[in-house]
Amino acid sequence: MAKTAILVDGGFYRKRAARLWGKKTAEERAKELNAYCMAHLNDHHRQEDRQLYRIFYYDCEPVGRRSVYHPLTKKNVDLDKSETYTWMLTFLDELRRRRKFALRLGTLSSQSYYNFRPDVTRKLLAGTRKLEDLTENDFLFVSQQKGVDMRIGIDIASLAYKKQADQIILIAGDSDFVPAAKLARREGIDFILDPMWAEIKPDLFEHIDGLKSQWRKKEEANSALRAPVGPANETD
Repeated sequence: MAKTAILVDGGFYRKRAARLWGKKTAEERAKELNAYCMAHLNDHHRQEDRQLYRIFYYDCEPVGRRSVYHPLTKKNVDLDKSETYTWMLTFLDELRRRRKFALRLGTLSSQSYYNFRPDVTRKLLAGTRKLEDLTENDFLFVSQQKGVDMRIGIDIASLAYKKQADQIILIAGDSDFVPAAKLARREGIDFILDPMWAEIKPDLFEHIDGLKSQWRKKEEANSALRAPVGPANETD
């Protein structure tokens, strides 16, 4: 039976999942991610049975023990006391406890700051919002991930060279994976991209073997979460 490895760009998944299916608790989001990955294996459109080799999740530990200046309140924010910090720690811990999940964690840049949310910036430039009307919710904490894309590329190469999987499903939205995808395909790997219904550049199609996303609507996600997700297609 052919084996499938699923690789998840965590930052991308969390943003798309929140946009598609709404905000959730850390426990609910972890359960959702597991079900979403398993939906690829249980897809009734596939032509052959597949076993799960492993789910690789790529992200960064939240920034803690650091304060960042907030331009609106003019105060330093202790990041390890924020709801986002607690949510992320719980979310990663939930994934660690799940069978067949392997976490690959990079680091966040020390140069962190608060900036306007993209939609707020557009409204300010268009003149439909005024600076004096801004609230704390109009700002977004920004910190650059380091080492995540590198880890994805290394794991794709390792899976291909060691013949540990016959198929790779990458849940991601950018084109940084192209060199690794080329290598995997040269080694005979069936390479599937899941952009979670986000649009991709037309020239990316020549570097993948297929494009497949699950659950477009919130109702589909809720229905899938109510169904049992078993280990029937897992390898030992």
